[in-house]
Amino acid sequence: MAPVVPFRITLRPSGHEFNADGSDSILQAALDAGLTLPYGCRNGACGSCKGRVIDGLVDHGIAQDQALSTADRASGLTLFCCAKPLTDLVLECREVGTAKDIPVKIMPCRVQKLERVADDVIVLSLKLPANERLQFLAGQYIEFLLKDGKRRAFSIANAPHDDGFLQLHVRLIGGGEFTQHVFTAMKEKDILRFQGPYGSFYLREESTKPIILLAGGTGFAPIKALVEHAIHNRISRPMEIYWGARNPGGLYLPDLPSSWAAAHSHIRYIPVLSDAASFDAWQGRTGLVHHAVLEDHGDLATHQVYACGAPAMIDTARCDFAAHGLPADEFFADAFTFASTQGNPPSG
Repeated sequence: MAPVVPFRITLRPSGHEFNADGSDSILQAALDAGLTLPYGCRNGACGSCKGRVIDGLVDHGIAQDQALSTADRASGLTLFCCAKPLTDLVLECREVGTAKDIPVKIMPCRVQKLERVADDVIVLSLKLPANERLQFLAGQYIEFLLKDGKRRAFSIANAPHDDGFLQLHVRLIGGGEFTQHVFTAMKEKDILRFQGPYGSFYLREESTKPIILLAGGTGFAPIKALVEHAIHNRISRPMEIYWGARNPGGLYLPDLPSSWAAAHSHIRYIPVLSDAASFDAWQGRTGLVHHAVLEDHGDLATHQVYACGAPAMIDTARCDFAAHGLPADEFFADAFTFASTQGNPPSG
């Protein structure tokens, strides 16, 4: 059998190009190629991914009439989430480049799974309505809208390509009403409301600099999303993951970063404990996690740093890294994470 020759798809006005073999939607082929187009439901119902076919032919697929009318089709519009190429294509569409390109939504969700991975950490999986998806960048966060009008922010721990569920890492906080509820009363199938995505903590993919990823506790959640996004998009820049906790239990998914490092030569994983007890028999690095970075890198002038954790850790790392040559504009952390005057940071 002759090999399948993929169709070539060109986007305007960016000029980006990618291949599609016709088995997946145009949107999915673009996402697989590391390009992010706007979308909402991913099943032809909302119209968020609508764009124009300048040249070539498509199969409109399951596009619903309310989202893609007969007049739309006649004028060359299609829905990229369900359209498939029948020829090479030139398309006119907007691309998502930064967080400001993604609309913030209020959405319901259902608790799909509660998995306790440590005494004080639960991995919470949320299912969105069948006809909706949340578009987000790896590293962003959502805010739960509580009945008393308060909000609680948590980083999204999964990468955008794996958006069937939203995964959050929730740490039990003493006196924290919401986290106490998660640990003692929340059940599968409970309904919650959230707003998002928010945050400027996402990978700057245009850079070629080596990456240092610094996580404290459940600050590992958005770091996990960044790494899985980079792996999926075949980003091969050197990546070093420094994950700090007080004791081994704080490294609540220890096999995951180890597996990344084992499978990818450009990824290195360095766990660090600040308060290991003798009975832990810890053989790894000790002390403050950002000090481990400085021990390994006397000069940070050529690196990018992505950091997430407690406000004090972020503030100190920012200052100490700058003193070792890291440019101020190459240190990335979410505003809720480091600006202690602006409210509580995301728990993840």
